[in-house]
Amino acid sequence: MPLPHDTLVLVADGRKALFLRNEGDKQQIDLRTAAHEEREDRKNSDIKTAPSGQSYAPAGTGLSGGTMGEPDFHQLEEDRFAKDVSAKINAMALAGEFDDLVVVAPARTMGELRQHWHKETQRRIAGEHVKEMTARPIGDIEALLIGEA
Repeated sequence: MPLPHDTLVLVADGRKALFLRNEGDKQQIDLRTAAHEEREDRKNSDIKTAPSGQSYAPAGTGLSGGTMGEPDFHQLEEDRFAKDVSAKINAMALAGEFDDLVVVAPARTMGELRQHWHKETQRRIAGEHVKEMTARPIGDIEALLIGEA
């Protein structure tokens, strides 16, 4: 996929976001790190604020209530991080800081990002790759974008 000069490439998952710029041109991709963000991992006791919920059986049914399953607090934190990243990208789009955007993220994160894209951000998306790449070197990301990975 040819990337115009200065295309913004977001490589994200629920814990890390890399903001890369194509310093090259359509013929030669040259990604450079513009910024990065990382979510600090927290313990369950730091995230959790209340005990599991209680469900009650309807009166007269003879059934007993039970506890509701505890939510996956780490997944909720990852979803919140993705939402925050999408807000940052939206602000950049509205400020005209990029013309083209390529997003690389695993399926869960991609779905969360898509839910929060502003129309202006959606208009600027030049490509999406559903793949986990935040721990990979930039050369691997470039290979993915030009179709060699």
